Amino acid sequence: MLKRVDYKTNLMVGDQTYPAFELRNMLDFIALQLGETAQDKVCLHIGVGRKELEHCRFVYVWQVEYVMEFLRLQSGDPDIGTKLGLSYKVSSLDVLLPHLSQFTTLQTCLHFVINHPQLVGSFTDTLVRLEDDCICIRWLNTGRIDRYQYGFQFLHSIGALLGLARELTGETINLTQINLAEPTRDGNFLAIATGAQIQFETEYYEWSISLNCLTLLINYPFLDAVYATNEMLSISFVDTVLSAIRSDFPHVLHLDKMAAHLHMSDRSFRRKLAQLGSSYQRLVDQVRCQKAIEYILANELSVEAIAETMGYADVSHFRQCFKHWIGHPPGYFSRLNRH
Repeated sequence: MLKRVDYKTNLMVGDQTYPAFELRNMLDFIALQLGETAQDKVCLHIGVGRKELEHCRFVYVWQVEYVMEFLRLQSGDPDIGTKLGLSYKVSSLDVLLPHLSQFTTLQTCLHFVINHPQLVGSFTDTLVRLEDDCICIRWLNTGRIDRYQYGFQFLHSIGALLGLARELTGETINLTQINLAEPTRDGNFLAIATGAQIQFETEYYEWSISLNCLTLLINYPFLDAVYATNEMLSISFVDTVLSAIRSDFPHVLHLDKMAAHLHMSDRSFRRKLAQLGSSYQRLVDQVRCQKAIEYILANELSVEAIAETMGYADVSHFRQCFKHWIGHPPGYFSRLNRH
């Protein structure tokens, strides 16, 4: 299904599209956990009501991020992300149902999830590894998201994937290992809910599952219905900026030049990205980091050659920048790839 090391640039930000079923499930969970007043407050901020969402198939990433962060801060529960994910039901996955109904095993489901971030929703790039009899999904914070927010998103993803897998197969599926790049805390709930060995204070967020679990058959009784598949939202502003950055990479326009290229003033350009929870430098760094990881994992060029290819006159400067982006030097990925 996957290469031994497979890198997926699945990070979605700002006004890129995100499946609306996530937002509906989150708002229902907030109403249950924090009350309808809290739900109304969130809806007012993101500019869409719960009833309006019934007619949406896609929303914006920034709206989902805001709701997640609201829940994290208001609940004060370090396991709230996992609990949110576990509350999801297969029947709520509207835009995914036509696809899921065609799959026969969990392996095909996981492959689809990894390769279709716009339909599934993703806040991270991932490094997928085959190790012994397990598949390991490592999260890479190329978007430089706040560590606590990133941890919430990771645990939410684990809860959703595991809960839905159990419902799809009718089996008691457990994970084998969960690594958390955060200080040690009480991990009893997470261990019981996932059946995994929990390790704190690790280098990365990562979860793994036995390959045997992926052979389980899908037994969910999908109904023979025509599912609505509204068109995707129009191309996002963030997508437009990312495309412009990538089009002439490794040459990168200065902010004022990029703004002029997009027929905007510097101020309007900055304000638009800030409203979407990002910045020009953050998007530039994202593209550079993703491209560097791809070069390293391809194992075709030395770090010195990669630095030169990416436009760095000094390899030490490239190493410093890379560590700033991802928290580890290029050599870490080189060793992982050789392993």
